[in-house]
Amino acid sequence: MSHIDLEKYSKYSKPGPRYTSYPTALEFSEDFPYENYLKYLDEGKEKLSLYVHLPFCRSACYFCGCNVVFTSKEEKLSRYVEYLKREIDILAGHLDTSREVIQFHFGGGTPTFYKAFELDEIINYIKSKFPNWSSDAEISCEIDPRFFNEEQMQVFQKHGFNRISFGVQDFDPKVQQEIHRIQPYELTKAAVDLARRYGIKSINTDLIYGLPYQSFESFQKTLELAFSLNPDRLAIFNYAHVPWLKKTMRKFDETTLPAPDVKLQILQYTIDFFEGHGYRMVGMDHFAKPEDELFTAIEKGELHRNFQGYTTKGGANLIGIGLTSIGEGARYYAQNTKDMIRYEEAIDAGRLPFEKGVELHDDDKIRKAVIMELMANFAVDIPRVEEEFGIDFKVYFSDALQSLQEFVEGDLVTITDEKISVSPTGTLLIRNIAMPFDAYMAKYGGNKKSFSKTV
Repeated sequence: MSHIDLEKYSKYSKPGPRYTSYPTALEFSEDFPYENYLKYLDEGKEKLSLYVHLPFCRSACYFCGCNVVFTSKEEKLSRYVEYLKREIDILAGHLDTSREVIQFHFGGGTPTFYKAFELDEIINYIKSKFPNWSSDAEISCEIDPRFFNEEQMQVFQKHGFNRISFGVQDFDPKVQQEIHRIQPYELTKAAVDLARRYGIKSINTDLIYGLPYQSFESFQKTLELAFSLNPDRLAIFNYAHVPWLKKTMRKFDETTLPAPDVKLQILQYTIDFFEGHGYRMVGMDHFAKPEDELFTAIEKGELHRNFQGYTTKGGANLIGIGLTSIGEGARYYAQNTKDMIRYEEAIDAGRLPFEKGVELHDDDKIRKAVIMELMANFAVDIPRVEEEFGIDFKVYFSDALQSLQEFVEGDLVTITDEKISVSPTGTLLIRNIAMPFDAYMAKYGGNKKSFSKTV
């Protein structure tokens, strides 16, 4: 990648969505009727992607933006398993459970805070209700290496897990201390080695840049240590500092956070480092080895993006199970309640713990297709969008194309009759480049507390 003009990029640092969904989660509302959600579940014919949220953690990692419940009480964990089973029972009454499962993911919290027998119990129960699993289903789990043992790995092997994502964030001891997550390199390496010993073919590691006390030099060392683990994929996330949403982030002294130009230096170095070591960039924030199936999908323009990141399993109906989980269908997003008391009350009443969501109208569907295509493939096939939705792209998106002119003039985007293409350096600003297609952005114009910074 050619050297980037850090000053030029810093000016683009403004609040913007990460586009794990469109419309974004800010548009989710309680106006979406529960009955409509049930109707979508009942009428769905697509293959299934199942996401199960296990929300518990022993203690807070101060950078974390996830919805978690802190506890050390075993009875809280086992009580939740019983409610999960009852939620699955209710779900099974509202959708065709013979539909093929092509993706399964445990997220959290810390899924491996649960003991091996409990994880086994949850998976067995899901399989008893959803029996039709594809032979090449993607079956994955997020793992905190501080809570991971061989018994758990044996359960994953037994159930055909083939992807594991290890949270690392940063290997620097001072950064680890500040973010309240002490995790020595040796411990992470032992966890990765354990997964490999049990035949896991795809191992991902998550890193975060922009954390307190990180410097360009300290992150270089973290990258070298991460590379030494030989992961198949890496996700390098830009830390989203949103202390107005997450109280633990208020513990950080903001003067210790790296400035936007330092973050850009780190990002450019990260890209150069991994590309120099045989990895290729995938969408925003992700890297993978060239033989990874993600690249076949990119070449066909079939890479997809959802709440779990980038995937080749597009077009599935994502069913969110558990506290705060988000589901996605062709015409809706639906989110479960984040409140444990309300979660239990709903299930006790025989209802799904659905709290809010959004129904997509035709304009949303068109814009979602374009934004997700940009986020995943760094390009938009204009004739394909026109054919799928029966529109004249340049007329429909005249405002957006006008807004993209500054990126065209900066050699970050190329627009022809056939294609919108983002240059390698433009990919660093992919969130900014997607924003002109977002019909909801105007109403957040003056509100800096809607999204994290793009740079």
